Order: sequence, then structure tokens, then C-alpha cells
Amino acid sequence: MANIAILGLGNWGSALARLWLEDGHSVFGWTVEQEVYESIMTEGINRKYLDGQSLSGLDVTMRVEEALDASEIVVLALPSSVILDVVGDILDYLRPGHVLLDLAKGLAPGERLISEAIEEMLRAESMVNPVAVMTGPTIAPEVASGVLTTALVASHERSIAERLVNTLSTENLVLHPASDPIGAELWGAYKNVVALACGLVDGIASVGSLGGDNLKAAIFTAGFREGCLLLPQLGARGETAFGPAGMGDLFVTSTSPVGRNRRMGEKLGSGLSLEEALSEMVMVAEGVRAARMFAERAEKDGIDVPFIKAVNTLLNGDLTAEDCARRIVSLS
Repeated sequence: MANIAILGLGNWGSALARLWLEDGHSVFGWTVEQEVYESIMTEGINRKYLDGQSLSGLDVTMRVEEALDASEIVVLALPSSVILDVVGDILDYLRPGHVLLDLAKGLAPGERLISEAIEEMLRAESMVNPVAVMTGPTIAPEVASGVLTTALVASHERSIAERLVNTLSTENLVLHPASDPIGAELWGAYKNVVALACGLVDGIASVGSLGGDNLKAAIFTAGFREGCLLLPQLGARGETAFGPAGMGDLFVTSTSPVGRNRRMGEKLGSGLSLEEALSEMVMVAEGVRAARMFAERAEKDGIDVPFIKAVNTLLNGDLTAEDCARRIVSLS
């Protein structure tokens, strides 16, 4: 059994905590949110992010050094917008034996992958802690409820990925090792853009007759096609598109009613502005940030990305949801 620190107790971090506690691991959770801390401490439940699921046995703290001191595996279950700040804060507390597992996928400032940025921060301090990425079709409430789920753990050192898979797999969380962390992370970020676009369909359907499964399938196909063309140019291996980190994650994030990026798209499709939609979201919708960062990276590299451009035009308020959908399905 392992000693695991989970930094960030949103729905995904909390779901994994529940799963690993049930599997017999020792789990220490860290949060900066007073209401989350108090809810878990007093009731054994994270009412804000994972209401109704017991987290009995979870040690929880608002002092990150306490979580790290009790752990060997450090799970970074944090939004991409804050993860690097948190990594900077924990460098003084990391031991050589700590292995970092990054759950936040995407591009960091400077057009680096988040995992690459973490590795650069470690190297700058002459630290050699291994870094791995975990991604896949993992809707947090389903994972917490025991739904059979698969995901990918990827590291440049396959032995690290295999070690994490052997330790963290459970009866209902089937992990697979891989050696393409770049591809896993890129698809993990890109899928949120497609999910946002697919969510438009549900929002459009709520106010008119244009939306439907036919339209969602067309948007999904256009998004997957552009990902297959774009992401290998950014460093992903082609075969990663057809595994859990690619098509698997793309499908579940784009279709699940509880997916927050699909839900953000639904709000936009119903006629809300980006600011209005964001104000109604409890959890971060990574697709907004990802759409803009992929657009910037593609423009810098001279890559044509009409799907991503259409989504960004909508986010900027220069296109209606219906016109965005029509533009996407017209792509050849």
C-alpha cells in the first residue's frame, strides 16, 4: 500500500481519494478552500464538489507541507491555471523519493506543456523527481461511484509509468502505462475544446430546433479530425489519438451530461455570453483557456486550425452559437 498526497480536492481529486482509500492506501488531501476542509473534517464528505460520496479516512489539511511529509506519490489534481504556482510553493518540501503525478493537462505560459514546465522547475532547483501524466475518459462522479474506468499513465520513463500503474490501479480503475506523455497531455487539453463545441448543440436544442445528435456527431468528427492533424505537429504520437487519452477521453467529455466543458458549451449555446456562463460555473471549465492557447500555438507555428478558430470566435463574442455550429460542420 502507498502513501498518497492529493493536492487539490475538487471533484476529480476527491473521487481518486475515495477510490484509493477504499483500496487500502493512506491518502492525505490538501485544499485551500476553507469550506471544503471543514466539510471533510466534520462530515467526511466534500459537499461542494462530490456531495453524497463518503471520504471517511481521508486526512485533510490546509498546510501543504503536512500532506507532502506523509506521502511518497504526489498527485497534482489542480486546475491548469494554478498548478505551476502550487508546484513552486512545494519545491522546498519535496524529497528525492517523491513521484509527481500531473492530472492537469495543457499548455503553460511560454507554450510549454504543463508537465514540461514542472520538469523545468525541478531542474532549475537541481531536483530529479519523476513526473508522470494521468489522463483518460474519467468522469469523476462515476469513478467515485465505482464505475469501471480506464485511464492512461504516461511518462518518458516507462518504468515510472508501470510502477504507478501497478500501485494505483484498483478493481474498477484500470490504468495502462505509456511512454507518450506529450501526446497524452495534448489530447487531455484538446478534448476540452471539442467538448465545449459539442455542448453548444445541447444549448442550441434548448432554445430551438437546430440541435440534435446528428449535429453533435458532425462537430465531434470535425474536432477529432483537427486534433489528429494538429497534435502530432505539436509532438504527440499518432497512435495516442486512438487510445484512452485520445478518442476515449474525447468521447466521454463531449457527451457526458456532467462534463463541465460540455456544460459550459451548453450555456453558451443557450445564448449566454462567456462572462455569464463562467459566472454560473462552480468548477473550472478548462476548454476556454485551452482553445485560446491552442490558437496561439497554431498561429505561431503557421498551422491552420479552422475548428479552433471557430470556437474562439464564439468565445470572443463575434459569432453566435448557431453560426459557430454551422461554420464547424461546413469544414471539409
